[in-house]
Amino acid sequence: MGSANERRESIDDLDALLESLPPEIVAAVHALPDKLTLIEVVLDLGRRPEARFPDSEVMLLDREITEADISHVVDHIGTFGDDNRAGIERTLHRISAIRNRTGKIVGLTCRIGRAVYGTIEIIEDFVETGKSILIMGRPGIGKTTMLREAARVLADNFGMRVVVVDTSNEIAGDGDIPHPAIGKARRMQVRTPSLQHEVMIEAVENHMPQVIVIDEIGTELEAAAARTIAERGVQLIGTAHGNNLDNLMLNPTLSDLIGGIQSVTLGDEEARRRRSQKSVLERKAPPTFDVVIEIQDRDRVMVHSDVADTVDAMLRGDPVAPELRWRDEEGVHRSQARPRPSPREQLGSERFAGLVGSGQPWRMEPGWRGQSTYRGGFAEAGAAAGPGFRSGYRPGASGGWRQTRPGPARENAGRQSRGGGTASSAGGEVGGITMPGERFAVPPTSDEDRPAGSTGAGPREAWATADAPFVAGEIADRGPLERGAAAPPPVPEPRARDARELERQRAWRDQAARALTALKAEEGTGPVNLEDLEADDEALADKAIAEAQERDGAAVQIEEGAGLPTLRVLPVGISRKRLEQAIRELQLPVIIAREVDEADVAMTLKNEYRQKTPMLREAEERAMPIYVLKSNTVLQMQASLTSIFALEVDPREAAMRETEEAIGLVIKGSEPIELSPQNAYIRRLQHQMAERANLVSRSRGREPYRRVRLYPDPARSAWR
Repeated sequence: MGSANERRESIDDLDALLESLPPEIVAAVHALPDKLTLIEVVLDLGRRPEARFPDSEVMLLDREITEADISHVVDHIGTFGDDNRAGIERTLHRISAIRNRTGKIVGLTCRIGRAVYGTIEIIEDFVETGKSILIMGRPGIGKTTMLREAARVLADNFGMRVVVVDTSNEIAGDGDIPHPAIGKARRMQVRTPSLQHEVMIEAVENHMPQVIVIDEIGTELEAAAARTIAERGVQLIGTAHGNNLDNLMLNPTLSDLIGGIQSVTLGDEEARRRRSQKSVLERKAPPTFDVVIEIQDRDRVMVHSDVADTVDAMLRGDPVAPELRWRDEEGVHRSQARPRPSPREQLGSERFAGLVGSGQPWRMEPGWRGQSTYRGGFAEAGAAAGPGFRSGYRPGASGGWRQTRPGPARENAGRQSRGGGTASSAGGEVGGITMPGERFAVPPTSDEDRPAGSTGAGPREAWATADAPFVAGEIADRGPLERGAAAPPPVPEPRARDARELERQRAWRDQAARALTALKAEEGTGPVNLEDLEADDEALADKAIAEAQERDGAAVQIEEGAGLPTLRVLPVGISRKRLEQAIRELQLPVIIAREVDEADVAMTLKNEYRQKTPMLREAEERAMPIYVLKSNTVLQMQASLTSIFALEVDPREAAMRETEEAIGLVIKGSEPIELSPQNAYIRRLQHQMAERANLVSRSRGREPYRRVRLYPDPARSAWR
């Protein structure tokens, strides 16, 4: 009952605003039937005053506003700033002015500011996690109200150090004393809106906050300041102009808040694999904000809990399914999470397709003709087949699909397929689109469609075990070799003359290979036996370990089965996101601390250590170990964590163990597997192990990410 009452409680201080309005208008406002939902009172010179509600507007007087009415309001409020906004001290009201060319005020918009407690109940779980949150929505929908309540909850309920950067005194009210609606949070006022980014940086450097609250991020400098704050390990909660995430991605000024967008040119092979044009859009950097909240109305929001994943999906044209939350008398409700559709089922929009260019604004690539569809989706019983997704690229352009003219034979084939038959070929057509190298079949929708005399489970189960469409699994980049959806067509036997020619070429290749092998063996560049390499490496490793033990003493050994102790690391001036990534990749029991008294060790940079920030001085007073990094990178953090836990990992041994496990999985599952990136020496050992297991291995990628992929033995003929 207490939470319900708190959720309905609202403070608006409407009487303080009415005292600054002319008496006639005050009487008209008191006569309104529902003053609690009043949003604004608009006074324009030469027009009748009006009161604005969420869904309507009401005229307050029959007469027009005069200069005396405007002067009366200006005399009873505070001073207007550079942004033409003023307020009333110790209230949340905002009065905005409209001036003529000479600077004279000819119009006023008096917005009623309310402190509504409980508005962040709908997103309170994200506020508590410490993630950076960006709130979006149309003007007047409640972004600032939610921002104000988030500052109060974090400061009062969780005891965090919150600093509000209040540009127009709209969050904490006008005057030197902040409004009680922000609780124990501190407020920093901005002298002029153009200096908002400087005050944001000043708040972090001087006042050691844990949370920064900022309203209306609208310039590139403010976006850069927000990224700097997020990289320093401070939680950032702010608002931005725009209704949804699409507007932010297409805004060249604020796109850096979600990582930025850049044009990338793909190679021919990668473009064919993606079935897209060669110039595509990708995200440049990690997003500044972890979560984006789209406010649809005061009790209904859309939540993007993973901004990086959502932006990547939207740039690829994949559909996204944000979480829908709404609130009513029974509490907060959430929509059921929807799984991401497979590549053959997705119907992603083409909003970002065809855009190229090294900078913004983006331009359309020559040859782009928008979105085209074809009938390729599988429909349930009684439902029409939905349009499948294909890039609408002009025939003849790189990576495009060529649409054929529907001739009589194709029309008959299309009618036959729609009539319930099956159409399956190695290079068939679906809906007039030539689909080379793939097999398609229409699944049976009922038991009547099953051929006579067939046995087994239902039609859907039988279809699932047949030539089902290929769906990418855990391997990131499957090619045509790994599809395995249908057996390759039988190769006709060559003629006797061709067979003799092939035999002569094979014999010549074998003879040339033997000669090259003998030449390399004489020069000392031939292949080395794997057992000899392992023996030499083990001898060198034993010698190095013995020398290290003699010099530094015996290493600390952890008993088998005993877990590593949990370590609490305090990041000072380093990126919290990169530290979390380093911890995830190393899989170490590390917890990121927020306070000095909660941490076991501190981790910082050279510059931060030289400046001796208050947090570092407190850590030194507590005799806490401080690890100083050369740069703010994941590799430096991993090296530091590795030295803390005294981990000794042999990369060659780990790579060989990974290769053995992968060989077993390939032989057992007949499915290609890609190994981790390694150097050239370890890749050669992996190729030798694959050759001994009668598997095909190929190196892919570029240094330093070049890695080995293992294929089952039937793939040998396909490669050759």
